[in-house]
Amino acid sequence: MFYYAGNTGLISILEYLPLMSDMILARVSQSLATEQSVESLVRQLLEMLEVVTEMESTYLTKVDLDARLQHILYARNSKQMQIPEGLSVPWDETLCKRAIDANCLYSDNVPARWPECTAARALEITTFLSTPVHLPDGTFYGTLCATSRQQQPLSERGEQVLHLFAGLIAQSIQKESLVAQLREANAALIAHSYTDVLTGLPNRRAIFENIETLFSLARHLRHKIIVAYIDLDDFKLINDRFGHEVGDQFLIQIGQRLRRGCSENDILGRLGGDEFLVASLSGGVEMSPCVRLQSVKNHLQQLICGDYDLGDICLYYPGASLGVVEIDPLETDVNCALHLADSAMYQDKKRQDKTAFVVH
Repeated sequence: MFYYAGNTGLISILEYLPLMSDMILARVSQSLATEQSVESLVRQLLEMLEVVTEMESTYLTKVDLDARLQHILYARNSKQMQIPEGLSVPWDETLCKRAIDANCLYSDNVPARWPECTAARALEITTFLSTPVHLPDGTFYGTLCATSRQQQPLSERGEQVLHLFAGLIAQSIQKESLVAQLREANAALIAHSYTDVLTGLPNRRAIFENIETLFSLARHLRHKIIVAYIDLDDFKLINDRFGHEVGDQFLIQIGQRLRRGCSENDILGRLGGDEFLVASLSGGVEMSPCVRLQSVKNHLQQLICGDYDLGDICLYYPGASLGVVEIDPLETDVNCALHLADSAMYQDKKRQDKTAFVVH
């Protein structure tokens, strides 16, 4: 097994390949020292492998043992032989598997050695050189190969280069995989930090960042913004009377109803506790500000009002306290807008005709 870690791969090359030409040595050193994708590195190594082995085609395959398929990922064809990239073939019928099973990774008389291999016969392969590519954890990844229609001798240098390059490719694949996993984990952590765990809606942090963006867009478009502050009346009573699990289910269903009823362009999220917020650009149908605000308020109330099936508890919820305001972002900032919506919500809560929830 050959190992490589960054620029220290040059030490391995010097140790294992004392006969390599200065040109190849310099190119490998440069490739290892440069941050690049697996594809970019592999293509350079395939070109260098062709020079060292004097073969017509060099290529890297990936083997899916579950599907029993071999995929040709990258290939370099310098002469008439064409190994097609993207080709997938049954693994059990490949020259690579026959060579591995026979522990014969080089042959300069393929037609006589494996006459039953139709793919080799179709490509007119006479000389075949390959080595398995194993990732550092021992996982079998695929094969690194060189082929020719003519008989080509196998030099010690060519064999050493083949094994070394297989090790370098394996290290590069593992590194890229780890980087991809780290990026996915980081993206998941970021998404988690902006998501309310209970409802799955954007949380307070996400709301404030998104609404800042909305204000910036509205200023650019010279549009006004409608901000709706939602406070769930009697939520504490639901929690105290039926328990926190029922209360959580109620909040989850509130979030689902709001998500279904809001546009994908709206800012929607849970501020915390029993408070939610919806914000959107004001526009569309021509109507007076009062009519427009009342229309938004009625729409949100219709989303929230209704029957809730909360496990063993079924209740009718009459609606929430809503503070809906229209803001000119050229005159009012985000904090002031939220304060105005919050104040409007408390004015709505003070109304005397509030109806309590009803248990069925």
